[in-house]
Amino acid sequence: MNGTALPERILLFFVDGLGWPPEPLAESRYADLPALRRLLDHHAVPVDACLGLPGLPQSATGQTTIFTGINAARQVGRHVEGFPNTELRGLIAAHSIFRRLRAAGRTCTFANAYVRCPGASLPLAHRSVTTVMTCEALGTTRQRAELEAGRAVFHDLTRASAPKIGVADLPVIREETAAEHLLNTLREVDFCLFEYFLTDHAGHRGDLDWQRAVLLSVDRFLAALTTGLDRERELFLMVSDHGNIESHADHHHTANPVPWIAFGRAEELARRDCRSLTDVTPRILALLGVGESPPDGKIGPAGLSSPPIRG
Repeated sequence: MNGTALPERILLFFVDGLGWPPEPLAESRYADLPALRRLLDHHAVPVDACLGLPGLPQSATGQTTIFTGINAARQVGRHVEGFPNTELRGLIAAHSIFRRLRAAGRTCTFANAYVRCPGASLPLAHRSVTTVMTCEALGTTRQRAELEAGRAVFHDLTRASAPKIGVADLPVIREETAAEHLLNTLREVDFCLFEYFLTDHAGHRGDLDWQRAVLLSVDRFLAALTTGLDRERELFLMVSDHGNIESHADHHHTANPVPWIAFGRAEELARRDCRSLTDVTPRILALLGVGESPPDGKIGPAGLSSPPIRG
């Protein structure tokens, strides 16, 4: 990519339902979140999450687009909410970033810990995009043993919500410790993904106190992650599938763009000319020196790919 030194490892922090606010950042819900504000002010560009279709963007198609590089909403002709349907699961199985990294001989992992049962034990209709992708490409998810060894992270960061899902004996930790565990996990592989979805849940719930607590927790986590990152060797990326928690107006998704944050090695190259969720997977693959990227839109019968992006 034009001689730019590429990162040795990439961490992608996927945050569900976190949009770029329409008002100035200093007047937004993120105004007093120092780590997030710093990243948005200096290390981010807004990217489109609507994917060229009418209606509000939704999780299943947005996340499939992020993790395949294919415009999944256009592929199925609509925005699909919640968990992926049969057609989306087929796209994920065939074209996910995990599958393509593995095919190129690169290592990757999903850092979320499944403490009650492996992801592959969940009913198919209740598997998230990330669960489908991980089970199809890697065979299994990280379990409680990895979590207790500091090699995985619970979905809420601190484990405080574990009793609500029937897991009562996990010690609660601080966001700073969760960040340390995620960096430990990153350093086992070339590409590491972690998913956080309480932002979207809190946005839908409309509980302002919970929304505030969620945002403060994410901000503490971001502060620790960016402090602990080796910026000479590692690249931190963050993206969302649609807006939600940035809005005071209602409890629904928004059509706002979402942040594409890049911090660390080759960060300017990571952001350059990225305008849509369709750009995420192709850019990560290129930054890891992996071959061709999938097309934006319909897949031909031969599964033809477009040329690799150029820096």
